[in-house]
Amino acid sequence: MHNIDLSYQTLLSVTNVLNSQRDRKSLFRAITDQLTKVVRWERAGITVYDLHSDAFRFYAVETNLPKVVLQSDAMIPRKRSAVGWVYDHHRVHVRPRLQEEQLFIEDECYLQEGLGRMINLPMVVQEACLGTLNIGSVEAGPPDPDDVDFLQQVATQIGFAIAQVNAYEEINRLREQLARENVYLAEELKATQDYGIVVGRSQAFEQVLTLARQAAPTTATVMMTGETGTGKEVLARAIHEWSLRRDRAFVRLNCAALPSGLIESELFGHERGAFTGADQQRIGRFELADGGTLFLDEVGEMPLDAQAKLLRVLQDGLVDRVGGTKAIPVDVRVIAATNADLQTAILQGRFRSDLFYRLNVFPIHIPPLRERPEDIPTLARHFLQFHAQRLKRPCQDFDGPSMERLVQYAWPGNVRELGNLVERALILCQERLLRIDPAMVNLRLSTESSPRRTLQNEERRHILQTLTLVDWRIEGPDGAADQLGLAPSTLRSRMLKLAIRRPSRS
Repeated sequence: MHNIDLSYQTLLSVTNVLNSQRDRKSLFRAITDQLTKVVRWERAGITVYDLHSDAFRFYAVETNLPKVVLQSDAMIPRKRSAVGWVYDHHRVHVRPRLQEEQLFIEDECYLQEGLGRMINLPMVVQEACLGTLNIGSVEAGPPDPDDVDFLQQVATQIGFAIAQVNAYEEINRLREQLARENVYLAEELKATQDYGIVVGRSQAFEQVLTLARQAAPTTATVMMTGETGTGKEVLARAIHEWSLRRDRAFVRLNCAALPSGLIESELFGHERGAFTGADQQRIGRFELADGGTLFLDEVGEMPLDAQAKLLRVLQDGLVDRVGGTKAIPVDVRVIAATNADLQTAILQGRFRSDLFYRLNVFPIHIPPLRERPEDIPTLARHFLQFHAQRLKRPCQDFDGPSMERLVQYAWPGNVRELGNLVERALILCQERLLRIDPAMVNLRLSTESSPRRTLQNEERRHILQTLTLVDWRIEGPDGAADQLGLAPSTLRSRMLKLAIRRPSRS
């Protein structure tokens, strides 16, 4: 190839063809077609550097040799390899006589394929090496220097073409992910009722919020524990909103709401034909949450088979769709929640201990509502305002006896039960002050569902209820001390001993 005009015409043709490609398959077909015009070869391969593994993956291989050792997707480590040397030095490397000398770890493979000569050329784009173009010939001996120089120019154009295809593929991937997220979020708007804020002023809940705000900016997996209805999902959404992932999707899955046969498909997705009824490909919740947050509610109910797959995703960041053959990398922050005793579940063989330790990186326990009665007025008024506006009711506050009933009730269903009760009462009300019928709050926790009720816990709860009802006024007529039949100094002493302090106003 000594004709300069022909060389430039061929290079221009190569450039135009390569730059018109939009996907990897058509790109490499175009590359091999153009290489045939440049130099004789029996093996053409392109390797792309993978930073995570510090190795090179064969992006594509084209050969007419009877035996092929290094196939597409084969990996070659950077150290002690020819492609690694070329990548590090940004220079061409030629081994003209492979039968006589094997300098690098892949040369033995090329020798087995019957090659006599190998040329490795760097694909440099804007001073960064993406990988290498590798041209092998059965013929041994030094190549024509003009051919090598021309191949290097072609390698540069291939590098630009690969960078362009990668950019197109990333744009398409993001477009598809955005479309999936929009479909999911539209379904969420129909299915969920989100009150939008985390409400509570008690000391116990302030500690929960402090932990949540500390965890939010990190990528640490959070494990939330607490009774049903305490607001674990609302707090998980708050952590997502306070995190650097706030602009990506918050995806939720209730592990107890699906049959065991479907949960893997929901979490990891499935390919078309993976099982009976799988008539189309389905994207799992992990892929939907890529770049965002996945909330796994009732994680203690997850089947053991799905637990093993979940553990792999947490360890490696790779998702295997049901019926799929290729692992899909994902970047997901997981927040798990449970109202079950996972330690007992581990002893009973229903929950994997290794998965528990992976999920329990940053534990947050949300106390039940009966342990923070000072939050009840704030929560009740929040729900009153929310539902009154939605239901178009004139109610502006609770009457005195109704608020007293709410504060003294044990709330087995916690915050969720409180919200539902206020909504139910509003449906029946047309007055400015909302009245809570005593029949609505006459239930008590059964012996089986109640935790151990110590005298100290009961005393603390009773004092908190009384202080809440009198707006934390300790002294004077109808103050908390008067209501409890104690001297103010005695009440203050009991509050100090029981770690009771007035919640901050917000």
